[in-house]
Amino acid sequence: MTLLFCWSANAMLAQQKEKNENCNYIKTASGYVIVLREGADVLAAIENLVLEKQIPSGNFTGIGFAQEVTFGFYDFNEKKFNPKTFRKVEMGSLTGSIAWSDAKPSIHMHGVVTDDQFDAYGGHILALKVGTGSIEVYITLNKQKLERKVEFPLGANVLQLPPCVK
Repeated sequence: MTLLFCWSANAMLAQQKEKNENCNYIKTASGYVIVLREGADVLAAIENLVLEKQIPSGNFTGIGFAQEVTFGFYDFNEKKFNPKTFRKVEMGSLTGSIAWSDAKPSIHMHGVVTDDQFDAYGGHILALKVGTGSIEVYITLNKQKLERKVEFPLGANVLQLPPCVK
């Protein structure tokens, strides 16, 4: 009987975990709201939703706690990001845009974080993992599909506006 109870309890916990993982977003009148829990990869979650729902383009904002965030400052001479990682910080602001590049989602994300001393750091986000609590992301949809292309000599992925694409 004890074995059956333990098996039943484990099965219920596994179902609840699967349900929670599959229920991290809802559709709204203007787009989607995503609520991500501790350890979740924010960039991957947004990319997965864009792929799943075939979101043509959009913008987003968010707030929450970060276990780890890596900012990158773009070095135009080297044509690469110089990364710096911060741990156990609060997302004071999270903002970005959604487009496509080579048939894959292209997420451009920036943010500002604060530490326990209220010092703030910010810039282009290369990686973001949810900390204790959650991160909420509010996505607003655009109807038109937008693309990013690498532009030279800059060497950066730049949003292309359809009437201006050559």
